[in-house]
Amino acid sequence: MTSIEEIKLLLIRNKKRLDLELKQSKEAVSLIKKSTHTSLSEEEKEKIRIQLLDICKAVPALAVFLLPGGALLLPLLIKLIPDILPSAFQDDLPEDKK
Repeated sequence: MTSIEEIKLLLIRNKKRLDLELKQSKEAVSLIKKSTHTSLSEEEKEKIRIQLLDICKAVPALAVFLLPGGALLLPLLIKLIPDILPSAFQDDLPEDKK
């Protein structure tokens, strides 16, 4: 596999993961809106908690990325602290297992 093909594959995978993360965020927003009118089930509360944690994880990663040389530092940081990534990026997508 050539470098260009590998880059294309990585871009496609991460696009799918980003789409998944956005869907989860939208679901969390709708649950938060719902919570203003009715009480949420434990499962719904857990979904919101996980999504808020994902957002909190993304902020430091973005800050590191914005630092000079952060594009080089972020992959090293991810190797040392794998939990810094949001949940959509930690788990392998079904297509990744092929």
